[in-house]
Amino acid sequence: MTRWSYLPHTSQDRLAMLETIGVAGVEELFADIPQEVRLRRPLRLPPPLSEMELREHLQTLAMKDRDYEQTLCFLGAGAYDHYIPSVVGHIVGRSEFLTAYTQYQPEIAQGYLQALWEYQSLICLLTGMEMAVTSLYDGATAMAEAAMMACGITGRNEVLVSRTVHPHWRDVLATYARDRAMKILTVDYLDGVSNLTELSRLVNDNTAAVICQTPNFFGCLEDLRGIGDIAQKQGALMIAAVNPISLGVLEAPGALGADIVIGEGQSMGLPLSFGGPYIGFLATRDKWLRRTPGRIVGQTVDQDGTRGFVLTIQAREQHIRRDKATSNICSNEALCSLAVAVYLCALGKQGLRQVAELCLQKAHYARRTITQLPGFSPVFDQPLFNEFVVRCPISPREINEELQEAGVVAGLDLGRYYPELAGCMLTAVTEKRTREEIDLLAGLLKEVSA
Repeated sequence: MTRWSYLPHTSQDRLAMLETIGVAGVEELFADIPQEVRLRRPLRLPPPLSEMELREHLQTLAMKDRDYEQTLCFLGAGAYDHYIPSVVGHIVGRSEFLTAYTQYQPEIAQGYLQALWEYQSLICLLTGMEMAVTSLYDGATAMAEAAMMACGITGRNEVLVSRTVHPHWRDVLATYARDRAMKILTVDYLDGVSNLTELSRLVNDNTAAVICQTPNFFGCLEDLRGIGDIAQKQGALMIAAVNPISLGVLEAPGALGADIVIGEGQSMGLPLSFGGPYIGFLATRDKWLRRTPGRIVGQTVDQDGTRGFVLTIQAREQHIRRDKATSNICSNEALCSLAVAVYLCALGKQGLRQVAELCLQKAHYARRTITQLPGFSPVFDQPLFNEFVVRCPISPREINEELQEAGVVAGLDLGRYYPELAGCMLTAVTEKRTREEIDLLAGLLKEVSA
């Protein structure tokens, strides 16, 4: 018998069903919903369509959208259009990886555990830290987890975060802090970087951590060593959020005194994908091993001396009592971790450096070209990596609307997040953007602003 034959097809069937469960009418099923919030009219829906008509309608809607591969994209702000080597898709698309989920019986998942162990090792090499964890949702939640970790380590409850940190990430931090007795204070910026004078004034003996981002949301490079010195003199930890591609040319934050390094791994082998799934990474010192969130894959040997891999330090709510857990992370990010590991292995140390150098050089060329246009001017005078802010003669929103027909996204309107930067646009350049594309953008900007 087919499953749908159990459904009530006629009014008599429905009445019989209601009688069986002891309900006089359908209205009784909604008795708990207050009358004032109930909809008192039919839903305003179009008439039903046949399969052929529905397919044509959906195709018409789809034609109104452009994906990033059909667009000349200069939009960054935390998600970047980098080239993904084909080997990444080939490896992560294999059935033994693609269909796997959490390794609840880790001893029979040696291949995946080794891949995650390699991922952790690569993150340590990249950040200059001693250990790294797996399974963090994205950069924003990694930052919130790092803040909670710092509060647990120091026994303090106050966290200072720079306004140059991604505003979405700061929103997530505030959400996590709301029910955890964490106090979040914001440090303002000066010429595009954290105001160290204000930071020195705000840090005190109740500060658990200072959070900064470099390159920051404006694309400017922060003084990690200076920020770390200010924080650590008061016994606070320094949490550094980084763009991992920038570490191909910049010194590792671990060498600059960072206590915890976090970031978003999307730029390392993951497509833009409407905002996810992405992967956050978190690396720190060995001495805080038992304070870390997520999970850790360890290397060991079995009774015969053969190398093997195990899940260890699983201080999550699924594994121990909730009041003892260091994190409530549940979903497994192993497939994204694998993509990152394959990407980094495919590029190697020299390849990552070349990608970073291309981003750096092309971004400087774009900034120089755009700021030479009439009405466009640089906003900050700071070293940058692959993003920069320019003041525009017309609204950035209007610029993007005008350039939409040409299939170009020029950048992000910063006035949405920073009212004092109304009329300013954040533009990103990756290794995929050619000189011709940058010149095309400059020509279009000149045309629409004239």
